[in-house]
Amino acid sequence: MINRINDWLETHWVTPAYAGWLLAGIAICFFGAATNTMAGWLYVISGVTFALLGLAAVLPARSLRHLRIHRSPIPPVTVGDQLTIEIEIENQTNQPKTLLQVQEILPYVLGKPVETSVETIPPQGIHRWIYYHPTHRRGVYRWHTVQMRTGAPLGLFWCRRFRNVPATAFVYPTVLPLTTCPLVDEMGREDNAQFYSRDRRSHSATEGITRALRPYRTGDPTRLIHWRTSARYGEFKVRELEVFTGGQEIIICLDSASVRHPEDFEQAVIAAASLYFYAGRRQLNVKLWTANTGLLWGNQVVLETLASVDAGEEAAAGDRPNFPLIWLTQNPLSLGSLPAGSRWVLWTPASSSDPAQPVNRNYPGIVIETEQPLQRQLQQTLK
Repeated sequence: MINRINDWLETHWVTPAYAGWLLAGIAICFFGAATNTMAGWLYVISGVTFALLGLAAVLPARSLRHLRIHRSPIPPVTVGDQLTIEIEIENQTNQPKTLLQVQEILPYVLGKPVETSVETIPPQGIHRWIYYHPTHRRGVYRWHTVQMRTGAPLGLFWCRRFRNVPATAFVYPTVLPLTTCPLVDEMGREDNAQFYSRDRRSHSATEGITRALRPYRTGDPTRLIHWRTSARYGEFKVRELEVFTGGQEIIICLDSASVRHPEDFEQAVIAAASLYFYAGRRQLNVKLWTANTGLLWGNQVVLETLASVDAGEEAAAGDRPNFPLIWLTQNPLSLGSLPAGSRWVLWTPASSSDPAQPVNRNYPGIVIETEQPLQRQLQQTLK
């Protein structure tokens, strides 16, 4: 109860420090002695002491006025990296501000409050405070409170004030450096017979599908030589033919609504990020789907979404797309209704005696073993 009263006084007015309580006790004693003895010099001492206490109670609150706090945007980082947080404290007065304690109130899931001491801020000057904070878990962290505390100039009373300085920090999931990934590489291969047939016809054709001409190289088929242009330039010119593409896009679906084990869900988020960027490096048209956001694309948008996705979130986006997709889930029953040509990644409890039994074998996929490295399992051959 006493601590709550002291906190209220310190944040709304001032609260005495130990020296302030001691000096107040001495002043009361001098005043009591002066009342008993009627000695004028005792009245003078007690009066001066009370005046000093009154001055010491007013100055700390004034010292915290006209201080503005600015915050620079926090660059996003990956789990394990350090957040770079920069705060500027601006003194808008013509008097120096001295002996300040500045404390950043972080979310408890991110870490404990961070504190620094400021000796002096010159008139119309700026004090820049930069610190680095470690990260251990992905997420979107928001906080808004910076606390300033001072006892200056006499140290007899403490005054504390809060400033509302919003901050947002994105901690992205880890992206594994995959060198190969059959989940993506073999996606839709069996459904593209018509595409490959058209592609073979394009290479066997000689008219109407030329994209460009280039000099002849050893090994080029003679049927691709453009004889008229070759005769004009005096050297062989070979057709470069149009390459047909199937136009199929890779959709990575994270089953964020059906979550049984949050630890496995964190691995699923890492897998989704790794598959997305692997497909992007392969120049594929890749999109991400989650139960709450639906389809989205773009590196920054995807990273921010995967940083903020929650285990067991509301399925606000409706049903998953009815196209071939890569399904990341903890629910084996959901594998039975995958669209044709899909792939899957399944996380099962470590205590399961036969994790492969409920798995849908109609389409290839991977059963993740949590004890094994995730990167190696994502690069293994599909079953």
